[in-house]
This record gives sequence, C-alpha cells and structure tokens, in this order.
Amino acid sequence: MTSRPVDPPPLLNIANVLTGIRLLLVPVFLYALFAEDGRDAAWRLAAFGVFAVASFTDSLDGDLARRRGLVTAFGTIADPIADKALTGSALVGLSMLDLLPWWVTVVILGRELGVTALRLVVLRHGVIPASRGGKLKTLVQTLAIGLYLLPLEGMSAALDGLRLGVLYLALALTVVTGLDYVLRALRLRATSTA
Repeated sequence: MTSRPVDPPPLLNIANVLTGIRLLLVPVFLYALFAEDGRDAAWRLAAFGVFAVASFTDSLDGDLARRRGLVTAFGTIADPIADKALTGSALVGLSMLDLLPWWVTVVILGRELGVTALRLVVLRHGVIPASRGGKLKTLVQTLAIGLYLLPLEGMSAALDGLRLGVLYLALALTVVTGLDYVLRALRLRATSTA
C-alpha cells in the first residue's frame, strides 16, 4: 500500500492573507500616527486601533498556519518581515514624535536585527525555534508600544509609571532573550556536523 504524496498548501491561504493584511496596515498605521503631528488624541487612538488589529493578526496567522497545515515558504519569509515592519515603524514613529526615547528604539531594533542575522548565520547548522521567552518578549513589547501609542501623556503619574514599568520589562526581556538566542546559536553550532 503506497501513500499518496501530500499536496503543498496553496500560496493564497488565510494565514498568508492575514500576513499580507498586516503588511498593508503598516502605512495606514503610520498615517494615523503622524496625522496632526502625532498630537491629536483621535488620530492617536486610530493609530492604536490599527496597531492592535495588526498585532492580533500576528498571533492568528501563525496559529492558523500550524493548525491547518498552511505553512508555506512565502509565509515563513513574509511573517517575520511583517512583524518587524509593524514593530519597527511603531518604535521609530514614536521616537520621531519624541514620545519614546531613541535609545529604546535602538536597543529593541538592534536585538531584532541581530537575532535575525544570527538565525541566518547558523541556518546551515539547524533552526533556532522561537522560545517561550521570545514569545513573552513579543507580547510585552506589543503591550508597551500600545501604551505609548495611546494619548496618555500627563494624565496621571500612575499611568506614566505603568507605561514606564511595562517598557522596562519589555527592554529586560529583549536583552535577556537576545542573549539566550546567542547561547543557543553557539550550542547549535558546536553540536552540528555541518
């Protein structure tokens, strides 16, 4: 009895469509963020809403792709690009509007680009899968960015403290998980036969 070969999933599937939507939402998000020089509360709320929807598609598309067997080469490349485009544009935009210090943007984006480069360098030795810490880092980063997108400046010391606390937690997770990726890459390379 021979088994039939399994057909690859179609390129046009729900997971890839969600990834494409996330990419298309990036310029919409930036338009809303920079409208009225980033100081209008309604536009900032709109930017927050677009960011929230786009962030939701990030967790949804990967889950659907794995659960329904819709993982494609396009999705594996486009998904991280869409993630970094959304996060990167939010961080750079907030820093350009003086709502977030530039050093925060540099640390987070430096880690993201560094880990991506590291994964590519060790790819011939194997794949470094996303860790739980990396997923928690993404969640806390998204929450921190969302809090800075909301027009909360000067509303209360408690809100300012909450935003700052979540931001520092995101930064700590960013650095710790970045170091974890370096250690995992070194171990992978040391144990690889390639």
